[in-house]
Amino acid sequence: MKDTMRSKLTQLVRRLEEIDQNLQDPDVTSNMDQFRALSKERAEIEPVVLKAKEYEQAEEDLAAAEEMLSDEEMKEFASEEIKAAKKAIEQISSELEILLLPKDPNDDKNIYLEIRAGTGGDESALFAGDLFRMYSRYAERQKWQVEFVSASPSDLGGYKEIVVKIVGQGAYSKLKFESGGHRVQRVPETE
Repeated sequence: MKDTMRSKLTQLVRRLEEIDQNLQDPDVTSNMDQFRALSKERAEIEPVVLKAKEYEQAEEDLAAAEEMLSDEEMKEFASEEIKAAKKAIEQISSELEILLLPKDPNDDKNIYLEIRAGTGGDESALFAGDLFRMYSRYAERQKWQVEFVSASPSDLGGYKEIVVKIVGQGAYSKLKFESGGHRVQRVPETE
């Protein structure tokens, strides 16, 4: 791990400890705006700190396995443990790099999802309905709320147009690249 990354993780660990101490202070808990801001910052930092502790544990496991190499009876077991620890260190390191990337300020915002059937009549309306069901089920799994804004159902069960508001933490961050046209082509059963 790079020194800059390690120093950033150390700063985050210290900041989390500082936030935890501040959250126990009665003056902070009486000021709801400050309490809310600290709680939000803690929620952003905590996953990174937990992953950093997981990384430290993997490094400790690697060091312990390397110590076992000197014992002839434990040599085979130690080599397997070394491989597993190195693999874990590599995986956790890449996850930490992603967690330390700067966040988009809009990531925690809600979104409006618009689905419109294009040319293709009833077939495209059915596809629009399928898309809506897919997105609404995804939203349910993420524990987001789906609020209908407007809908124009088609005769066969799809939607000519549907607009919904998706409310939940991280909705924008996970759906911000879901834009553009989608195409579906029906294949007859005879082919």
